Amino acid sequence: MRALDRVDAAIGGGIEHAMIHHHMRRLKRHGQLRAVAPGTEGLWAETAVPPRAGNSMQVLIDGANALPRMAEAIQGAKRHVHVCSWHLEPDFDPGPRKATAVKELLAEVAERVPVRVIVWAGAPVPVFQPRRATVKAAREAMMHRTKIQVQLDSCTRLMHCHHEKLVIVDDEIAFVGGIDLTTLAGDRYDTNEHAFKDEIGWHDASAMLRGPIVRDVAAHFALRWEATADEALEVPEAPPTAGETTVQFVRTVPEGAYRVLPRGEFSVLETYIRALRSAKRLIYLENQFLWSPEIVHILETKLRNPPSPDFRVVVLLPHRANNGQDDTRGMLARLVVADEGRANFLAATIMSRSGEQSGPLYVHAKIGIVDDEWLAIGSANLNEHSLFNDTEVDVVTCDPLLARRTRETLWAEHLEREDASGDPVRLFDEWRAIASEQLERQRRGAPLTHHLVELPGVSRRSRRLLGPLDALVVDG
Repeated sequence: MRALDRVDAAIGGGIEHAMIHHHMRRLKRHGQLRAVAPGTEGLWAETAVPPRAGNSMQVLIDGANALPRMAEAIQGAKRHVHVCSWHLEPDFDPGPRKATAVKELLAEVAERVPVRVIVWAGAPVPVFQPRRATVKAAREAMMHRTKIQVQLDSCTRLMHCHHEKLVIVDDEIAFVGGIDLTTLAGDRYDTNEHAFKDEIGWHDASAMLRGPIVRDVAAHFALRWEATADEALEVPEAPPTAGETTVQFVRTVPEGAYRVLPRGEFSVLETYIRALRSAKRLIYLENQFLWSPEIVHILETKLRNPPSPDFRVVVLLPHRANNGQDDTRGMLARLVVADEGRANFLAATIMSRSGEQSGPLYVHAKIGIVDDEWLAIGSANLNEHSLFNDTEVDVVTCDPLLARRTRETLWAEHLEREDASGDPVRLFDEWRAIASEQLERQRRGAPLTHHLVELPGVSRRSRRLLGPLDALVVDG
């Protein structure tokens, strides 16, 4: 290692060490240390509401599957519609024909039932999108000549946001995932095939829920609505049993964000820590970012000391994230080093493709699967913003059948196969072979023959920690 690289690594390591200890002290100060240091075994988060039995949970992969289901549920509302979004554009169309804007959809429903919408108020400083002026204009347009109620929720932390994406209809059906009702940075409507198009493609997911778990989602919306609109909503009784899946509602709420949660909640962090530490055979992550030192440290430890001979780690990330790119690539380099040549780790991305044409495809899904036994889906990225500072909502299940089916569906899409059942180790080898070949083709400037491409790691440690360093400065 060159002297410059050693200095670079030492600086990066020092910042990372400071980040972890800063968060430990912060959580301890607010009585939330269990989130980062669980004192018991098990997969369910103890800092969240208890898991609820008797639910139906369906994972809807990509906008073409999720958005029409949301629109259908909204159209059928009998009592009310509640929506939370990071950003929402009145003219966004949740369907394939680009004929009915979300404003028209919600306005029609609002003529017969209350429609309440909470949107992040936007960036208070002009360093990232959406700007506050943009959000205010969208709110005015949404409410103009309609009965839609829209509240803007600002954030107590200067560089952070309200990031969750929820749709709740009649407190009977809820959608929890990563899909916003906007075209900002890319059109959320895309199919599983991810055909090449002029605009950026989009890979995302949402969970459709029925049953007792919906009450927890509804109660969270009621908390935020009362805080922003000064109107208390009646929290419903738990809906009747709708299936056989036990689901837990987990979230990130920074301390001080809401009066009723003065110590905050960090159960997204807890559930990921519990699941990743428990991994014996397979960790599969789809995410927009991977630059949480707490998460990467667990992955690194697992790769250095594999818990079983067939242990594998696969992460699917964007080809180029809209921020934090150096941070993520540096973390990947550390995981490659920790793998020590065993070929148990693979980081990959996907591209939109039609024939010899290929283009960018943004991985925005936030999905975690461990050992085909634990499944998380929601809005939380694996970075310090989502785990400590933004508001986020995920749902988690320990239903092995659903976890395995979800992984197989995702792998079939990414491997361009009809079926991805069977031995995960054999399929992991197929992932590696395809992704490596396509990376080589990409480097030569040759047309891609598959949309799965390996991501190279970058070992510059100090550059990769600029994002966490920013969080360290503004955490408080």
